Amino acid sequence: MSRNARDNSIGALLAFTAGFVDTAGFIALFGLFTAHVTGNFVLIGASIAAFHVGILGKLLALPVFVLVVALTRLYVLQAERRKTNAAGASLLSEFTFLLLFMAVGVAAAPFTDADAPLTIATGMMGVVAMAVQNAAARTVFATLSPTTVMTGNVTQIVIDLVDLAMESGQKDVVRARLAKMAPPVATFALGALAGALSYVWVGFWCLALPMSAILAAFVLSQASPPATEAA
Repeated sequence: MSRNARDNSIGALLAFTAGFVDTAGFIALFGLFTAHVTGNFVLIGASIAAFHVGILGKLLALPVFVLVVALTRLYVLQAERRKTNAAGASLLSEFTFLLLFMAVGVAAAPFTDADAPLTIATGMMGVVAMAVQNAAARTVFATLSPTTVMTGNVTQIVIDLVDLAMESGQKDVVRARLAKMAPPVATFALGALAGALSYVWVGFWCLALPMSAILAAFVLSQASPPATEAA
C-alpha cells in the first residue's frame, strides 16, 4: 500500500469513528456532542431557553476537551524529542477511552438524568477519546483531512468540483485533494448512520465498532510513521 493510500485509509477510519461516536453519544446522553464539542454551546443555549436540563455535562465538555488536547500535545512534543512514533500511542489512548466509554455506558445504562454524576462521567469518557483524536489530527496526522468536523471538507470539495467543471486551477492538485477529502466525508456520514442505528439496537455495545476502526488505523499507522506538519 502506498503512503497516500495508507494515510487516506487512516483518515477514513478516523472520520467513521468520529461520526459514529458523536451520534451515539448524542442519542444516549441527552444531546451531548463528544467530537464536535463547540456544538454543545448551541445546545446549552437551547437548554436554557426551553428545556433547562442537561446543561452541566455540556458545560464540562469544553474544559475537559481543552485539557486533554493540551496533554496530548505535550505528549507528542515529548515523543518528537525522543524521535518516537506518537501516532500509535495516540490511537491506543483513544481506543482505551472508547473502551471505558463503552464499559461505563453498558454498566450504567439506561440514563434517566442528564445531570447525574454517572451520566456526566460517562459522557466525559467519550469527550476525552474524541479530544485525543482531535489533537492527533492536528499533530501526528496533520497531513490528513480533518476527521471530526466535516464543514471545511465539504466546502473544499464543492469548490474543487466547481473548479474541475470550469477547468480552473491545477487539475492534478484538485483531483488529489478530492481523493484525500471525499473518503472522510463519506465515512463520517456512514459512521453517523451506523452509530444511530446500532445504538438503538444494542446500546453502548455498539462502540465496539468504532473501537475496531481505531485498531485498524493503529495497524496501518505502524507501517511507517505518518508525515507531520508543524502545528
